[in-house]
Amino acid sequence: MFKINKNKEFYQNQDIFNILFEAIPAGVFIVDQDTNIVALNAVAEKMFGYEKGELLNKSKDILLPKRYLSTHKNQLNYFINQIKKGKKTHGLYLFGLTKNNKEFPLEISINSFTLYEKEYRLALVIDMTLRSETEKKIDSIKVVLEEKVKKGTIELQNNINKLKEVNRNYKKELHRRIEIENILTEALKKERELNELKSKFLSLVSHEFKTPLSGILTSAILLERYQLTEQQEKREKHVKTITNKVQYLNNILNDFISLERLDSSNENYKFKTFNLSKVINEVVYNANMLLKSGQHINIPLNSADFVLYQDEKKLELILSVLIYNALKYSPENSEIDLEISRNAKNIIFTIKDQGLGIPKKDQKFVYNRYYRAENVLNIQGTGIGLNIVKEHLKNLGGTISFDSTENKGSVFFVELPIIKEL
Repeated sequence: MFKINKNKEFYQNQDIFNILFEAIPAGVFIVDQDTNIVALNAVAEKMFGYEKGELLNKSKDILLPKRYLSTHKNQLNYFINQIKKGKKTHGLYLFGLTKNNKEFPLEISINSFTLYEKEYRLALVIDMTLRSETEKKIDSIKVVLEEKVKKGTIELQNNINKLKEVNRNYKKELHRRIEIENILTEALKKERELNELKSKFLSLVSHEFKTPLSGILTSAILLERYQLTEQQEKREKHVKTITNKVQYLNNILNDFISLERLDSSNENYKFKTFNLSKVINEVVYNANMLLKSGQHINIPLNSADFVLYQDEKKLELILSVLIYNALKYSPENSEIDLEISRNAKNIIFTIKDQGLGIPKKDQKFVYNRYYRAENVLNIQGTGIGLNIVKEHLKNLGGTISFDSTENKGSVFFVELPIIKEL
């Protein structure tokens, strides 16, 4: 039964409080302006180890460790001021003290209300002991996993060294054969180039797929552990991680498919008349799933003014690659600007970011397949996006150029005929 003091105002509403508060699985306290406890439910009493009615009219401070009273008081005052200003707040993490002087972690959410011209504060308290223990177990598992990864890395390096030795021996044998059989020189040269390309491709695919797949697996495992209602935020976090990484893998697959079609000359272009706003909306919608914290894409208001006769899907791919790159290589809390203009026959897209920029010495190689600038080697990527964009633009009668400064950002310019003449 909900415990309540004999204040006239509360007494009149005792039956209502009994029904509502005892149905709540968390501890509930109501304190008056003097921070005295005027009401609480049985869960709260049990949580702090007190008998029925024992806490009524007592100061809330008896539930907090003495050494934390000053700190907790400042935290609570700040928390309440935020609520009064109408700002959204999350749970406040404190330490509680039981009747037997046992400290335990807790999460508290506070709301103020007025009843019969008196102000009260309602506190919802959750015992965080189990969650804290779980987090410690997770940290322990992480240490074990890191050790396994470390051992696996050493083994992998050993295997790489063995492969290098095998490769060196192979090159020696290849050189001997070339000297003996000049007639096979050109064929062996092409074979060597093909092997290097395949090796680079397989290494790239292995790395680019392994990292996101590991993230997906980890998030999926952790999702099973967050089954309580109050763990929704953590569930949403891991669902977003899975969504982002799946989207990333999907983009890689699309790049490889497009690359294969370009190489085999099987790429078919389908030209039709369409409104540019449709493409812009689709590109920005998909890009929003990859935004980092605080990132924002500024889109033009005049996209609906342009009607093109072009390959709609290829234009969508071109703009997606450039905007995805801008997001990937830009920091949090940055803006990406997409602008549209035109001249007599062409439409011009300008994509500007505030990212890492391209080092001067790397700029002449950025359109080469699999090439990546030295300042982005620690960031996931395949190095084929700009190569695909350039090839498609050439086939569509367009061009691409850029202006970039390291550590300040890049601006890419795409110029495309409004009407593709067949």
